[in-house]
Amino acid sequence: MLDPEAVLRRILEDARAITGARYAALGVLDEQRTQLKRFVTVGIDDDTYRAIGELPRGRGVLGVLINDPRPLRLAQVGDHPKSYGFPAGHPAMGSFLGVPILIRGEAWGNLYLTEKAVGGEFTEEDEEAALILAQLAATAIQNAQLYETSEHQRTEAERALLGLRAARDIADAIAGVGDLKRVLELIVKRGRALVDARTVLIMLREEDSLVVAASAGHAIDARGRRIPTTASTSGRVLDRGRPERIADVSSLMVHAEELGVSNAQTALLVPMIHRGTRVGVLAAFDHGSAGETFTADDEEALRSFASSAGTAVAVHRSVEAERLRAMISAADAERARWARELHDQTLQALGGLRVLLASSLRRGRNETFEPTIRQAIEDVELETDNLRAIISDLRPSLLDDLGLVPALEALFERRRAAGLEIRGEIALPDELPLEKELETTIYRLVQEALTNVVKHARAMYADVTVHVAGGAVVVEVRDDGIGFKVDERGAGFGLAGMRERVYLAGGKLELRSDERGTLVRALLPVGAPTRGALPSIADQVAS
Repeated sequence: MLDPEAVLRRILEDARAITGARYAALGVLDEQRTQLKRFVTVGIDDDTYRAIGELPRGRGVLGVLINDPRPLRLAQVGDHPKSYGFPAGHPAMGSFLGVPILIRGEAWGNLYLTEKAVGGEFTEEDEEAALILAQLAATAIQNAQLYETSEHQRTEAERALLGLRAARDIADAIAGVGDLKRVLELIVKRGRALVDARTVLIMLREEDSLVVAASAGHAIDARGRRIPTTASTSGRVLDRGRPERIADVSSLMVHAEELGVSNAQTALLVPMIHRGTRVGVLAAFDHGSAGETFTADDEEALRSFASSAGTAVAVHRSVEAERLRAMISAADAERARWARELHDQTLQALGGLRVLLASSLRRGRNETFEPTIRQAIEDVELETDNLRAIISDLRPSLLDDLGLVPALEALFERRRAAGLEIRGEIALPDELPLEKELETTIYRLVQEALTNVVKHARAMYADVTVHVAGGAVVVEVRDDGIGFKVDERGAGFGLAGMRERVYLAGGKLELRSDERGTLVRALLPVGAPTRGALPSIADQVAS
């Protein structure tokens, strides 16, 4: 197929030759048919072309043809009332002939001829010839537009097919759901190919931060890197829930250095949202080989990948939540079984042993064995009390029978018996009924925190407060012990269990500890939980 630009220039050369014009030009209108978007000339040398500067947009006499697409012949173009004159460096032009270029009755441009060499003015025969050439130009323009449209449609079809294949592969991976890391890596790789990006990252929200969970492309391995949501461009995109295209990363994107993409030129950030929950951000950097700005089509394509990534994370978390809930339910059931067995068997056996020893002591005094028997009775009573405390810790009947407040008060008394001074303040409104699962979570958090204080903190006292603020139950346990190094990855079973219970409740757990003591603080929403990230999700996908 011939180059449309070359065809138009050939038409202009023929127009000059047929009409005897010194200069010829062809203007193509924009989509709104209000001004010229292309202007092709012949007869003007390169130096003059550069001296003229900005090409005409369709004002003055040229605008007359745009507003009234009919042939226009002038003996002196400067005499027309709409003439603006010529810019500096423009060659002098007298006679003028302009005809419209029509496609299916609509004006698409104009053919201009100036400075007739012989005779001074253009004739009707020149006008007829120009109209025929204008029709040829219309055919060339139409063919070029059809070709561009078909090429665009072919490109879009290929892109859509690539997107469908990628979506199918991602859907298959999500259905497997066993390995979130593999799903996210697949999404960044396919997303990078679809929008022709140099680098693509997935950042997941974890409380007040965004953590890089997967990356593909030329950037250094940024997995595990963390940026704040409150003071970063990515966090702004997540909070607003709208994509953002960035033309200059170095000056317009905050915290790009921490992500390892500070050398990128352009970026496209798309929020990952699943059923209203903001999960994270999918970020692409440097479109094409030269780092061009991303387009609206790129944004739309990446939206579907962000949706898939959000779904993958949500499904994975849902599965993990069900696993945790099943594990905790099984552990609670096992606690209850042990409590029943200890109560029904061991505790009764110890009670029978005490009765037997006491009856032996009453039947006859034996100065040799009497002290031993009395000591045995005391030991049995002591161990019976300890066993009752263990049974209460395993499954406090007060929690089931009377509710949370009596169960906590009984827990305080048992821990005071271990030598710990406890100041407890429980302020839960009667008009705010709590679900059984949430009551159990609150009780287990306080229980585990106080157990850690008694066993490890070497503390003299502990403050426990349970109250409601901002639609959430706030649980705080503070002690004056020796403290410990807060390390989430190396936490023992106690802290891990606390995190899991808080996660299932859709809450947030805060641990602060130093040589002055430790604070355990949990915020547990009242009502349906909206879960954040699993406590160790960054480790799961970045390891």
